[in-house]
Formats: sequence, structure tokens, C-alpha cells
Amino acid sequence: MDKIDFKKSLPSYTARAGVFDLIDVPELSYVMIDGHGDPNAGGPFSEAITALYSVGYKLKFTSKNELGRDYTVMPLEGLWSSDDPANFTTALDKSTWDWTLLMMVPDWITADLFEAARETVRAKVGPVIDRLHLETLTEGRCVQILHLGSFDDEAETLHRLHTEFVPEHGLRLRGRHHEIYLSDFTKTAPEKLRTILRQPVD
Repeated sequence: MDKIDFKKSLPSYTARAGVFDLIDVPELSYVMIDGHGDPNAGGPFSEAITALYSVGYKLKFTSKNELGRDYTVMPLEGLWSSDDPANFTTALDKSTWDWTLLMMVPDWITADLFEAARETVRAKVGPVIDRLHLETLTEGRCVQILHLGSFDDEAETLHRLHTEFVPEHGLRLRGRHHEIYLSDFTKTAPEKLRTILRQPVD
């Protein structure tokens, strides 16, 4: 049985360090969970990650064992927003952030498979499991770049994206700031983190 790695087959999961690229992101399916506040504070953010991975791996093994379709579990991703966009480009008041953690899943993962996976891990994960939902996301045209290093060092890159690249190319920001965590930030030194930064534009 072949195993599909969507990080390799989908161009939207590839970015270049130090270079802003315009790409078109297709409609994709995700398991999502919403929250608010500083991700470094633990608590709800950590619980959300546990819930997401628990269901993500259950869906992967269900797909392999019951459907005969194997795939690599995709990396954690995050959609971020704040009432003040400066919180991403200059300040770092993370307490004001709204976030949605998400994990891409193949389009053959149905609502019924998702509900069955959620029920299977409910006892292990607890009530937070009820906050998970299966949705599609269509981002379309986006600017993205590979950021190397600490999350706290992203502000300068995002400032250049917002104030230089976007206006110079006649674009307009829309939607939510999107991050794709190619590194496991629970085990990787901050200076070695690899993160795709993505911003939908018109």
C-alpha cells in the first residue's frame, strides 16, 4: 500500500526562506478547533493540540485499515487574528489573539468517519473533543514565506509582508494569518524552527 505525503504532493506546503511567493491554495479539508489567548500560557492551547492529534492519528489509521488508503499525518497549522493587526507586526501582546488550530486531512475523510474517530478518543481526551469540527477552507491567492527561527522573531517578516510586499504588488490583505508548523515546537530549539507564514490576499 502506497502512503501519500501531501506535504510533498501539494505545492502549498512548500515555501522558500527569505522569499515571498504568490501561490494559489486549493480548497482543502481540515480538522479544526477554535480558541483565544496566549498560546504560551498552556491550558486550552495544549489541550487543543492533544485533541487534534488524537483524532488526526485515529483518522489516519482508520483510512489505512478500513479504506486501504494510507497517508502521512499532516503538520499542525494555525489561523491567527487580533483586533489590532499590529500585534503581529510590532507588538507581541498574545493575550488578545484568537486562534484556530487545524490539521489537513484528505478529502475522502467524511463527516461520519470524523464523528466515529472523535467518539473513539473521547474518553482519553475529555470534553475538549466536542470543540473539534471538520471543515473545508478555501484560501485562494496567498503570499507565503518560510520563516527560520523563533516565533517571536516573525514580527519583522510580517511587517515587511504587510508594509512592503503587499502594497508594492498592488495587493490587499484579507482573511486570517496562517502558520504551518513544519517543526515540532515542543521538541525543537527555537532557533531551528521551520514555519511557513501565509497571508491570503486579493
